[in-house]
Amino acid sequence: MKRFVVDGATAVVTGAAGGIGRAVARELSARGAHLVLLDRDEVGLASIAAELRVSRPDRAVTTYAVDLSDRAAALYAAEGIAAAHPHVHLLVNNAGVALGGRFSEVALEDVEWLLSINLHAVLLLTHTLLPNLVATRGSHIVNLSSLFGLIAPPGQVAYSTSKFGVRGFGDALREELAEHEVGVTTVHPGGIATSIADSARIGAGVDPAEYEQGRRAWTKLLSIDPAIAATRIVDGAERRKPRVLIGGSTYVLDALARITPGHYGRLVAAGNERLSRRLVR
Repeated sequence: MKRFVVDGATAVVTGAAGGIGRAVARELSARGAHLVLLDRDEVGLASIAAELRVSRPDRAVTTYAVDLSDRAAALYAAEGIAAAHPHVHLLVNNAGVALGGRFSEVALEDVEWLLSINLHAVLLLTHTLLPNLVATRGSHIVNLSSLFGLIAPPGQVAYSTSKFGVRGFGDALREELAEHEVGVTTVHPGGIATSIADSARIGAGVDPAEYEQGRRAWTKLLSIDPAIAATRIVDGAERRKPRVLIGGSTYVLDALARITPGHYGRLVAAGNERLSRRLVR
């Protein structure tokens, strides 16, 4: 498959108002893409759109303020994009949310909310835009999984379920779309400095003090600039890489899961406990 060319491409990016999505939008714009940006944060979405229209007045920026947990609204937006852009060159399924608490401490409704955004919206957007992507030979899809799509630590049942789902979806879809010259990259970032932990929903059964202690500890590990992640992601798409790992810990833990697939959980849990004690001092 030939190298993907960003310059002049029409790129759809979900979760574009902040974090990795905002950084990816900037990177794609800098490389010459026309952008279609989605997010539920109307203010943040308008902000990044205005910024990119100034920095690249020669490239179009279209926005859709939509809550991807609302299936009807998500489908309406996806169908609108498909109608307005017959040729979609790049789809970046980036939008994601987090849920704090063990499976017994969270409501099933909260789990379903997370899955609706992290997994179901990925399926919906991709399925709706697939005819446009296939019609544009040489197009590409980027799905944001996570470090927790490689390992599944305690307290992350819902999140890991969604991100392992994204991983499996990308692996199978890549094989199905190869004959159409459509590439698929799955991204596994770890340690990116975003606000996903701060904006996470907290299960009703979670002890607030305990959760806050853990949140503060792990926030200290989120040190990688989203701009660095965005560069890696766009480079990976251009090179048609099947997967992109971001962060040193991601490589280490991926290797650990491969070496000891049935036992890495105990090692990760023990390491987490020691790390949390050290970081909260």
